[in-house]
Order: sequence, then C-alpha cells, then structure tokens
Amino acid sequence: DMILLTEGDTIPGDGEVAVGTALIDESAITGESAPVIRECGGDRSGVTGGTRVLSGNIKVRITANPGESFLDQMIGMVEGAKRQKTPNEKALNVFLIALTVLFIVVVVTLKYFAAYMGINVALATLIALLVCLMPTTIGGLLPAIGIAGMDRLLQYNFIATSGRAVEASGDVDVVLMDKTGTITLGNRMATEFIPLDKNKEADLIKAALLSSLADDTPEGRSIVVLAKEKLGIRGSDIRAPEGADFCPFSAETRMSGIDWNGHRIRKGAFDAIKDYVAARGLQKAEDVEKIVTKISTEGSTPLLVAEDGEILGVIRLKDVLKEGISTRIAKLRHMGIKSIMITGDNPLTAATIAAEAGVNDFVAQAKPVTKLELIRKYQGMGHLVAMIGDGTNDAPALAQADVAVAMNAGTQAAREAANIVDLDSNPTKLLDLVEIGKQILITRGALTTFSVANDVAKYFAIIPAIFALEYPQLRILDIMRLTSPESAVLSAVIFNAIIIPLLIPLALRGVHYNLSSVSALLRRNLAIYGLGGLVLPFVGIKLIDIFLSVLKVL
Repeated sequence: DMILLTEGDTIPGDGEVAVGTALIDESAITGESAPVIRECGGDRSGVTGGTRVLSGNIKVRITANPGESFLDQMIGMVEGAKRQKTPNEKALNVFLIALTVLFIVVVVTLKYFAAYMGINVALATLIALLVCLMPTTIGGLLPAIGIAGMDRLLQYNFIATSGRAVEASGDVDVVLMDKTGTITLGNRMATEFIPLDKNKEADLIKAALLSSLADDTPEGRSIVVLAKEKLGIRGSDIRAPEGADFCPFSAETRMSGIDWNGHRIRKGAFDAIKDYVAARGLQKAEDVEKIVTKISTEGSTPLLVAEDGEILGVIRLKDVLKEGISTRIAKLRHMGIKSIMITGDNPLTAATIAAEAGVNDFVAQAKPVTKLELIRKYQGMGHLVAMIGDGTNDAPALAQADVAVAMNAGTQAAREAANIVDLDSNPTKLLDLVEIGKQILITRGALTTFSVANDVAKYFAIIPAIFALEYPQLRILDIMRLTSPESAVLSAVIFNAIIIPLLIPLALRGVHYNLSSVSALLRRNLAIYGLGGLVLPFVGIKLIDIFLSVLKVL
C-alpha cells in the first residue's frame, strides 16, 4: 500500500519512504525527544507506525504484514508480561494460613485432651472457640484497608485498576522512569542565546525571534517565547514586519528564516547554516565549531543564527526538567529507593539529564525490550519495581512492573498496560504514591499485630475458664474468673463482633505514618497495637461477661 502523509498525520504502519522528506516525531515509540528526518533512499527511509509527521510531505510504502509491525511486537510483549505478588502480600497470606492451621490443630487436640482428662466439653463450645481464635479481625479489615488506599489515590488524582498496585507501592525499592515526558517536558526547549560577539547579544536575540516566526515546531515556538522574555516583549506586542517574506521550516532545508528590508536572516541546524553561509562565499563557520561541540557534548542541541551571511551566534536547545522532579527524586533516595532513568537518547544527553535530575543510574539508547529485561532482572534479584512512563514504547515495561504508573497525557497503550494512571500527568507525585502505599503497609502491619495479640489474649482468657473447674491446676491462669465456660465463649464471640466495626474507621483513616526508621516504627506498633491487642480482650470480655450475668442470659 502507498499512503500520502502530510504535516500532522500519524503514520499508520511500518514502512519505507518512497517519495519526499519529512521531519518525524518518534518519541512515543523510541523515547528519543529529538525529531528525526526520514527521506527516500539510503538508511533513513524506514518509518514506524504510530509516529507523527511534524513537517513535510511524504509517500510511504507500507511493508509490514498484519500482526508483524513494531506495535504488534510490543503488544505481544505486554501480553507476555506477568506481575508478581509482593513479599508482604506473600508473607501475610502464609502467616494467616499458618495461624488458621495452628488454631484448628489446637481446638481439635483440645477435644481429645478433654476426653483424656474426663472433662466434657460440648462440640458447640469448641466450634465457638475456633471462631473466636480464627484471625477474623485482620481478615475482615483487609478489604477496608484496600478500599481506603484506593480512596486516598483518588484524592491525589490517581486512578488505580488494581488494589494490589496500591499496596505494592509501599514496598517498592527500585523506580524506573522514562525520560521523555516523565522527567523532562518531552520537547527540546530554547534555554540560552550564545552570541559570538558579546556586544551583539541583542542582535542575536532579535534575529532568532524573527527567524522563528515561521517555525511552527515546538522548538521554534520555544525560541520565540525565550526571545520575547529576554527582550521584555508581550505576546500581543509582537507583529510580523510589513513586506517580510517568510521562509518556513522544512525537513529538506532544516532552516527557517525571514527576508525583510534587504536583510536575510536564517536559523537552523549547524551543518545547514554552515552550508548556507559557505555557499555565498561569506563567513566561515569554524569560529563557532567550538561552541557547537561544547553544547553537543553537554547533551544539548545547537542551532545557528545568521544574518546577511554573518553567523551571529548559537541557540541552545535542551530537554527541560519538569518542575520539582529533582527534589522528589532526592526524597526517594532518602527513603532508600533507587531511581533509574531510561531513555532512547544518546549517552551524552542521557548523562546530562541524569545528572541534573539526580537519579542513581541511567540507561541510554534503550529499546522497549531493554526496559522489559531490566525490570525482570531487578525482580529476579528480589526487588519490587515501579515504572513510570507515557509512551507506547513503555507499554511492555509497564505491564511487567509491580507498580506501573502511566501519565494521563501519554498514549493509550501506556495507560492500558499500567495499573495506576496519574490524571495530572505529574511524575513528581510518585513520592505521594509511595507514601500512600507505605501508610497502607503500616496500617496493615499495625492491625495484624493487634489481631494476633487479640487472638493470643482470647486464647488465654477462654481456655482457663473452660478447664479450670475440672482441672484445678489451670486456676492460676484464670485471672478473670468468668462466670462459666459458656459465658466465656459467648463473651468472646460478642467481643469479636464488636471490635471489628470499631476498628474499621482506623482501617479507613490509616495509621499515622512518618519517615521514621523501621525499628522505630516496629517499637511504636508493638507498644500501641501489640500491647493494646493483649489488654483490650481481657477488659472487653470481662465487661461483657458481667453484663451477661446481670441479664442472666446463661
């Protein structure tokens, strides 16, 4: 199939450029923020489905068979990805199962122990005892904790498709962040004007402004914004000069400019402006090569500005960090979470952005399969991995990550592969997500501690009451002196029915969390919820027993 594509069109499938030249935005597929030129013939003719034509007109011959395109391959990787259970989730499941089996064994052996001692214990009493001892408190509160976590996410403008993702976010110790659109704004922005002659900085800025008026690319618009800011011009004050002849930016020339009042102003790529100046036999570009080389080695992109054959200076284009991202990454490091930036950019650009953002590590020239393999590598080492992305190229990695956060402003493929979507498209909110997850873990841990202590207390409250009459040696343990075995069991059942509804508000509100050490949090939980879980059943069961005896229920 042969397809004609113009500016703004999305390429429908993988293929080759048959006619024309165009500037293509491949950031959603490759993660590379800089647009690339695709033209017929040579090694720059290949195009990928899902990329967008920024400028120029091309005819594309679709070469990929149905089901074999780049997007289809990524869909296959997404479907093959599988999330693992979190260590805390596995530990809690094993613990609750072990506790249940333990109490079943205890109750079953009690029947035979009672028969051996010649004590008659009704089967209904043993069943009631088993009901009291089962970890029903934490079992009943776990759904409330999960619902509370989902509700807190909504308050922060997150939408979670999985309750497990919310809880796993508190266990995360490795975070992978896509550079384009996540750490950076996603488009290269003009950040600096560098004149060859310090006395002509104003001339450079004015020339850059005029030559960019016909450049509709994001880079061109950013030059206009920066120039107006430097010159103190308001948006409404700028007007195109009368009689001006604009030269729009195109993929063929890689320049834009203006011819006005006998002056020719051009702005564009280094080699394009160099050839433009050299073709007119005017100034040579050797004196700007040092500046261009320095900018390139720093991971930025240089653009040259020339007026009437004289090169006035250089414009620095670079990926700009999203506001507040460096501070949030530093806080993640303080919490012991390793941050890794992944990008399709070249190593120089990647190293520059990584240093500015303050991430622990970075991976440059990464393909979708590279991200997927990196996540599996860390998961194989026992880490819980979070991934933040917004592009189609991030989808396989998002599907594999334990916590996958997609930006709402990103592609549909990324949102579908993720289990959490950030409606604000603000990656700096990752810290909020981690704190919500940690609060859920602290709440679950505190209530589990209370539940276990609660069960132990009920065991030592009920068993002596059941056997003390027939087995005097146990009287020393019967500190509550309950009315009768039946009253003891009924009081415990009623206490169980009361305590769960009373704890639901705490489960929904969450236990207070701050950035304390693990040992400090453990001591606090044991002191409040462990000791409370031991004392409260004795007090509650005794009060209920007194109430039942007054009413003469038994």
